[in-house]
Amino acid sequence: MDEGQIRAAVGSERLGLADFLDDLEEAEWAVRSLCPDWTVREVVAHLTIPTRTSLPGMVVGMLKARGDFHRMTSTGARARAAASTPAQLTQQLRESAGSARRMPGSGPMAPLIDVLVHGQDIARPLGRRRPMPAEPATAALAFVAGVAFYGGPVRLAGLVLVATDTGHTLGDGPEQVRGTTDDLLLAATGRPAGLAGLSGDGVARLAGRLPAPVAR
Repeated sequence: MDEGQIRAAVGSERLGLADFLDDLEEAEWAVRSLCPDWTVREVVAHLTIPTRTSLPGMVVGMLKARGDFHRMTSTGARARAAASTPAQLTQQLRESAGSARRMPGSGPMAPLIDVLVHGQDIARPLGRRRPMPAEPATAALAFVAGVAFYGGPVRLAGLVLVATDTGHTLGDGPEQVRGTTDDLLLAATGRPAGLAGLSGDGVARLAGRLPAPVAR
């Protein structure tokens, strides 16, 4: 995918997720997401932040977080969630659909991975389905597999991923992991929830590289 296609996919996914959120009951916003630190509401808040963050704002945030990027993002999501209603967060997400702005220092793929994976972080604990579009999800999986920030190179070393829904393969090694692209992407980004839909002789190896599932 070129940058224009990536931006179009990001916009489409943000609008689709906003429509999905319109149907949630009030109690569902408080459900713990696949991100152990965040509720559904806090994940949505996180998704609204990148298009509203300037470089100076990020520097200030990093200083407050003592240089810890993950602490900064976690704190920021909780603060925005507390300051905004679910309807306001949904509207903010919808308004960001056409924005090319992203977190300072990140590349074009970052917003796509964010909205694809966090869409599953929201939907799956609610028992709802949110299918990923095949081409963007395939591109996201290939990107994650090669970038240390997401942990893909370590998690997927020595494994061949076989996407049963698209026929795409990725990786090199003696063991296979088979499953749909969305399950493979969840596992590649460290979500144990993706493992249940996977099969093959490499699943146990992959599972050993993921954090233990969080009790909910």
